[in-house]
This record gives sequence, structure tokens and C-alpha cells, in this order.
Amino acid sequence: MSARTDVKTYPGFFAITLLCMVILYAPLMVVTVYSFNASPSITVWEGLSLRWYADVFTGPESDKFKQAAFNSFSIALIAATLATAIATASATAIVRAGRFRLRLPSLGLITLPILVPEIVLAVATLIFFNSIGFTRGYMTILVAHIAFCIPFAYLPIQARMQGIENTYEQAAMDLYATKAQAFRQVLLPLMMPGIISGFLLAFIVSLDDFIITNFVKGAGVETLPTAIFGSVKQGIKPNIMAISTMLLSLSIMMVTISYFLSKWDNTK
Repeated sequence: MSARTDVKTYPGFFAITLLCMVILYAPLMVVTVYSFNASPSITVWEGLSLRWYADVFTGPESDKFKQAAFNSFSIALIAATLATAIATASATAIVRAGRFRLRLPSLGLITLPILVPEIVLAVATLIFFNSIGFTRGYMTILVAHIAFCIPFAYLPIQARMQGIENTYEQAAMDLYATKAQAFRQVLLPLMMPGIISGFLLAFIVSLDDFIITNFVKGAGVETLPTAIFGSVKQGIKPNIMAISTMLLSLSIMMVTISYFLSKWDNTK
């Protein structure tokens, strides 16, 4: 059997990796740096200042951004909670219920939203709401986000459950616990890092989503991404960079927590 090939030894690997990192993260660094610019111009540097962060909360557009932030966080919280509950039930059925007739099709349907382009999902969701006469607004965004977040919550939960031996539940049932008690008191606590990780991932996906939200939102209903997009159409201003930096920081923090939780082993 041939030895495993280390791709890092290929000529040009480091240069290509560095180029990809620059393309991906240089724009984010520029936005972050200029969010602290004292100048109202986005091209002229006049020193460090927090004025644009204060402007987000007290400036002329603060009411719009506060309402958009409330919509974004409330939708993300509800959508992530319901999506995580559905994902937990789905993972339990697919991983722990053994083989059943619709097991593979069910798994495919759950993970399909990750594979399908988001613009296709947005158009399909809009057509669905229009066909059933569902007035677009806060609820249409919420329903769309719940459906879209399920696979993102499901994957960490499934990975966590697959790493837990079923001997824990068997030992509990040998001690006269019912299946429900074994799940609630043994399996569920062991799954909790994966469940929390899935919740955080679903929350940040919902919070950051723009394409689906922009298609299914009604008139007068804005989330932070759509509010930022609306402001950018009138010209890029430093307060937009400040909001973007805060969203970016929150996303990085929650994804980092989700990553470490998914690696935490509480079965020992």
C-alpha cells in the first residue's frame, strides 16, 4: 500500500494558501480597520476613533438599526431553537433508530439545503409563500430561517451522537430505565456539547443570512443584513463598517465556541 501523500509538500502549496487567505480576509481587515477611522470619508485616514460605533447607537439611523437588530436577533433565537429541536429529533431517529425504509431519503432531505444554491432556495421559498397566500413579513422570514437552519444544526448533533457508544443507554436500561429515561438522563447530557454547537451554528447562519431574507421579507420589515444593504445602496458610510465589524466579531466568537464545543469529549 502506498504511503499517504502530504499535499503540503507540493510545490506552490504555501503560495496558493497565502493567496487564498489574502483574498478571503483582506477585505474583512480593511472594513475592520476603517471602522475605527475618525474621518467621515472611507478613503482618508484621520486617526483612531470610536465615533462610528457610537453613531450606530445614537446617530440619525440608530432607530432603524435597533429595530433591524431586534428582528435579526429574535428571529435567529427562535429559528435556532426550533431548528435545533428538530435536528436533535432527526438525528436520534436516523442514528439511533436503526435502519428503516426512508432513512437515507430522510437524511438527504435534511442535508439538501446545504447543497442547493441559496438563491434557488430563496426563489423556491418565495414561490411557496405566494402560492399559499402567506403574507410576507416577520413570520415568513422566521419560517424560512427555521427550514434553512435545520441542516446546520443537524450536522454537529449527528456527529456527536455517532461518537457516543450505545452501551451507555443499554447499561441504563439494564438498570431498569425506560428508553425515554435512558435518552433523557443518559444520552441527552452526553449530546449536549453537540446540541449547543448546532444551536450556535444555526443562530449565526440565521443572523447573517441575507439572500433568503431579502426575498421573503415584507415591506417595512428589515433585519441587520438587509438594513446594511439598504444603507450601502445610498453610499458606503463609516457607521456601516462599524456594524459590519460588530457582526463579524460576533460571528467569529460564536463559530469558535461552536468549534471547541464540538471537540469537547464529556463521555470520559
